[in-house]
Amino acid sequence: MKEQSLELGEPRQRRGCLARSKLWLKNELFRVGLAETLCTYVMMVFGLGSVAQVVTGQGAFGQYLSINLGFGLGVAMGVHVGGKASGAHMNAAVSFTMCVFGRLPWNMLPLYVFTQLLGSFLAAVTVYAVYYDAIYVYSGGNLTVTGAKATAGIFATYPAPYLSLHAGFIDQVFGTAMLLLCLMALSDQRNKPAAAGSEPVAVGLLVLLIGISLGSNSGYAINPTRDLAPRVFTAIAGWGTDVFRAGNGWWWVPLVAPFIGGLVGAGIYKTFVEMHHPPLCDQSGETEEETAPLEKQKNICSDVCV
Repeated sequence: MKEQSLELGEPRQRRGCLARSKLWLKNELFRVGLAETLCTYVMMVFGLGSVAQVVTGQGAFGQYLSINLGFGLGVAMGVHVGGKASGAHMNAAVSFTMCVFGRLPWNMLPLYVFTQLLGSFLAAVTVYAVYYDAIYVYSGGNLTVTGAKATAGIFATYPAPYLSLHAGFIDQVFGTAMLLLCLMALSDQRNKPAAAGSEPVAVGLLVLLIGISLGSNSGYAINPTRDLAPRVFTAIAGWGTDVFRAGNGWWWVPLVAPFIGGLVGAGIYKTFVEMHHPPLCDQSGETEEETAPLEKQKNICSDVCV
């Protein structure tokens, strides 16, 4: 009778260990890939959905702050979904920076980038389907990239009319640098990291903060995969090649600049703070490594790489 009193879905214990599902995947690459795809999808659905609601509602269902909240909370939910399985990077600039600083094996980078692109593309398809009628009524059936009734900006970022390419490039480098600098601090166990269990909220608030302070120039993409996959979708779905020509060929800026910005931000934090922590010593007085080598960790992605 005790077994019948178990809550629905609660795994049974066998000799002190939780029993694995019969569908459990033995291949860690598959587990990481599925988790990274799903958490990116969740983040992007909430983010793009918030933009679609603001644009097609013409201000009746939210303002710019709604978009900031949508992406911030979307990131928080994404970290909840994939944090322990893949690290919930959801951003190729984050994954690339983790590889450069030895926190992720290089051979995992293609998997992360592919799944982030896939999750972002699927999210764009979903939001387009959900808001299909609203987009067509708002635009009069004319899918445009620029102009008073432009709707391509629901899915990808475009620069403000006053922004030049070089200024936009600096904008994206700086925004991503601030993202990675703060993410490094939030995960630094020898400084003031986010409290255990609060990481999703902390990361979400960080993205919200960047949006409300550094977002007006170009929509704070700060994420190559977040921008490229939905842009490709819009090119296929009816907006055409104008999505690559608009803004003086803006499309490559959010694709390239975040990689540079990520390295700059993480490098600044490491140079100014992390490298100067006092050495850790065990009881014998020998200096211990600050972080266990990646290949010796139980799960290569068990820590949220934020």
